[in-house]
Amino acid sequence: MNYPKNEFGVPQYPDNDARRLFVLLSAIDLLERPTASAVADLTGMDRDSIDADIARLREEFGVMLHKVGETYHIDSWGAVLRQSGVKSYLKPA
Repeated sequence: MNYPKNEFGVPQYPDNDARRLFVLLSAIDLLERPTASAVADLTGMDRDSIDADIARLREEFGVMLHKVGETYHIDSWGAVLRQSGVKSYLKPA
């Protein structure tokens, strides 16, 4: 199934789709200064849902990340997710 993409080519997966979380995590990894606003601008996600989605990444996939001031930092991708595989959902071929 093809999903619409935003102006940056980022697929707009439905809210309940795990790939949406992968796009979020990939954006945090990609951006130089990954704030909620910057992540929302790149991904097209609602800025107010980002913290809840980060909590889901922690709970469902064991991702370890924290926030220093306004900036998110990934400490570990966890035991379930493979970084290269997750990053492929941000800009699929």
